[in-house]
Amino acid sequence: MHEFTPLNLAILTISDTRRPEDDRSGQVLVERAEADGHRIAARSIVIDDRYAIRAAVSAWIADAAVNAVICTGGTGFSERDVTPEAVEVLFDRPIPGFGELFRQISYASIGTSTLQSRVVAGIANQTLIAALPGSPGACRDGWQGILREQLDASHRPCNLAELALGV
Repeated sequence: MHEFTPLNLAILTISDTRRPEDDRSGQVLVERAEADGHRIAARSIVIDDRYAIRAAVSAWIADAAVNAVICTGGTGFSERDVTPEAVEVLFDRPIPGFGELFRQISYASIGTSTLQSRVVAGIANQTLIAALPGSPGACRDGWQGILREQLDASHRPCNLAELALGV
């Protein structure tokens, strides 16, 4: 059995309007991750542009010091919501169950509106990439309901932290 090992996380907020001082969703992820013992290796905000998103995520998955990239924003259906298209091409292996589980968890909070959450996750270069919606509530749901346990190497019967740690 593995013990908890802190991971180095990169937090990416995707928004045309958010700035560091009002990035509540990114802040929720930072606070939850740090409270659970992880380290924030990097944090950034990029506009809703598939190439800007892809460039930021690509740099972090190429960095051996980053174990996971958590994105917030750009997962809806508006014209500017391109996060899934930006990151899915980077996946070596998609994690279809991540989106399914997120929508199940989210249903308790927002009902059928959860079908508009195009949440995705995958593994690239032994780095977890997870794309959550841009609301603080969705980030709390995603962290508490999925990421908290899956980024803990002691969680059984399996977890995604082991993939990120290469154990």
